[in-house]
Amino acid sequence: MSRHLQRLEANVGQVLLERDNRQVQLTPAGRHFLEYARKAVDDWQQIRCDLNVDTAKLAGEVSVFGSVTASYSMLSHILPAMRDAHPDIEIKLRTGDQAQALERVVEGLEDSAIIAIPTKLPKKLACLPLRRTPLCLIGPTIPCALTTTLNNCLKQADEPNWSQLPVVLAERGLARTRFLKRMKSLRCKPRIYAQVAGHEAVVSMVSLGFGIAVVPALVIEHSPIRDTVRTLPYMNDLAPFELGLCAHEERLSDPLLNAFWMCAADSYPQT
Repeated sequence: MSRHLQRLEANVGQVLLERDNRQVQLTPAGRHFLEYARKAVDDWQQIRCDLNVDTAKLAGEVSVFGSVTASYSMLSHILPAMRDAHPDIEIKLRTGDQAQALERVVEGLEDSAIIAIPTKLPKKLACLPLRRTPLCLIGPTIPCALTTTLNNCLKQADEPNWSQLPVVLAERGLARTRFLKRMKSLRCKPRIYAQVAGHEAVVSMVSLGFGIAVVPALVIEHSPIRDTVRTLPYMNDLAPFELGLCAHEERLSDPLLNAFWMCAADSYPQT
């Protein structure tokens, strides 16, 4: 790889990467070249598809980004149809924090992503709604001080003292935003115990008794530790997550991405 990069830099006549013992990052020239390279690859895939009149023989790659939960709970419905209809299209799946999904599409790092649809979608992005999942307030089931406090509130049918309960928050995302907005409406400053990346990590922290949290019900349903947390009968009127597939509108002219988009639409028909 180093030799390939050296030859590329020699051909371009610019240093594209800054390297040291800890990291490698793009130079300004490297970022400019990356834009050219992405366009060149897209154009190459487009011309191959344009010259292939038989859509049943579409071949190439489509990249998809999603959280771990989105990957095995939603893509599991889409991929079988995709493989049946277009067996020569390879899906490149990358997983990570759901809050990063939209940015990765905007920045051109992925062809598409499964996202929690925001109230306002960035310009030039298309979004295909797939399913809805409620937001739930959860707490631990293990014996601990927090469980005792919650049990007392439930027994007495009292609203908890929110400022006294430890809270686990996702570092970013709609669940965090909606929870903090609710706390602000209650004129309460939450006692934040920890902020972690991704809803799966939030559920793990709650299961250990570190705090309460707001997470999508879909994450709980598919969590291997779902029996160690419980849904609490508070804040059940928070706006639900609208989950969907997003991509740049102009990229949907790519037959490969369009084929994946249509399979997703067929797998989650709107009622």
